[in-house]
Amino acid sequence: MSKDIDNEKGFSKAGINYYPGHMARARREIEEDCKKVDMIIEVLDARIPMASRNPILNEIIGTKPRLLVLNKSDLADEVENQKWIAYYNKRGQEALLTDSNTGKGIQDVVKKASEMMKNKIEKEQSRGKIGASIKAMIVGIPNVGKSTLINKIAGKQTAETGNKPGVTRKNQWIRLADTLQLLDTPGVLWPKLDNELYAKHLAYIGTIKDEVLDREELAVDLVKELLKINEKLLYQRYKIAEDFSYDMPYELLEEIGRKRGCIVKGNEVDYTRTANILLDEFRSGKIGRITLETILSEGAKNDGE
Repeated sequence: MSKDIDNEKGFSKAGINYYPGHMARARREIEEDCKKVDMIIEVLDARIPMASRNPILNEIIGTKPRLLVLNKSDLADEVENQKWIAYYNKRGQEALLTDSNTGKGIQDVVKKASEMMKNKIEKEQSRGKIGASIKAMIVGIPNVGKSTLINKIAGKQTAETGNKPGVTRKNQWIRLADTLQLLDTPGVLWPKLDNELYAKHLAYIGTIKDEVLDREELAVDLVKELLKINEKLLYQRYKIAEDFSYDMPYELLEEIGRKRGCIVKGNEVDYTRTANILLDEFRSGKIGRITLETILSEGAKNDGE
């Protein structure tokens, strides 16, 4: 296994270019549709609140009211979840937590959106307009659970979902309540990922297609971060002795492979299979509730501002 993390399928200081053609089209559509709505609902991944915010959306959205939805909160550290909500609220930004898989916090999205647009609704009603409704656009990068969230709110399958980035292909209006109409949009990434750490975080959760990167090197980088955040979760999940000695993170990945029986001819570890297990189990929360980005992380003070 190569120890060089800056290879042709890895990350480099020059950044990583990943901007499929349909995302460029999606940005143009979002810019046009933004003129038709009253507010924006931006869905983030609670494990990476900074990396999952698309900076180009600030240019597109402008000053329209915005509600931040930190989805997949069940996979993130509970204490850090509350810290992030407090962080945003302190800065006058409406934010809430949801778990689109279990439905926790889902109805709060409709409630909060209605509260934010209360004055507009009352104004419309004072003018005698019957059945006035809020028009909101839901945006977010791929793989933050946006479509699953919409389907949970609507109580039926209305938005396309999938386990690969960028499944939502077209904009569609969905009536979620008598007073709320939601415009679903495709997930959009920014043209170039200059921040290497954010790029890795996006790759860990599956936003960047696995085919673009070297999964083995990505798994080694994930091991490095998990050791810093909560090594006990890593050791417990893979039944590794606390006194296990290693010089490099890739040696710990090797031990994980041995514990999971990822052995090939010559008693060698199948690193590809091991990497797949580690990444899949992190993404599904089987390793534990982990937040990769905290409010003390470098750059947090500039998040979304």
